[in-house]
Amino acid sequence: MTDPASLPYRPCAGVMLMNRDGRVFVGQRIDTTLEAWQMPQGGIDPGEDARTAAIRELGEEVGVGPELVTLVAEAADELFYDLPPELIGKVWKGKYRGQRQRWFLLRFDGEDADIRIDTAHPEFRAWRWVEPADLPHVIVPFKRKLYEDVLAAFAGHL
Repeated sequence: MTDPASLPYRPCAGVMLMNRDGRVFVGQRIDTTLEAWQMPQGGIDPGEDARTAAIRELGEEVGVGPELVTLVAEAADELFYDLPPELIGKVWKGKYRGQRQRWFLLRFDGEDADIRIDTAHPEFRAWRWVEPADLPHVIVPFKRKLYEDVLAAFAGHL
């Protein structure tokens, strides 16, 4: 088996989508039965910049186009998380040990009816708005520190 420490991190972009009430979008992944929620995120394609990837992922996962969001902030640094040992070698074709992510805080300028998780390739089976402080408590445990870091990066805007 490959030593996890020798594997690279998958380049990724993440979106903290905040509504007018200061609450944050979370979706429940369609591919798990866990009661775990997450913010929209996904891989950065070759030649794509992180902000473009974030907007693309938001459309692919939540059905929200760029005309319905306003950029509020971008995290100053990349944020990282490692997969738990039992998932290394099983996800992303075994090529990565975790993710390195660029995070963007976007204000949602639309209405709840504009959110459409029934996209061409659905990733979420349910969605809701949560208080930012609740984010670390609704995410899978191995991403808790990452979500705490995202909250810290955007603390001045929440």
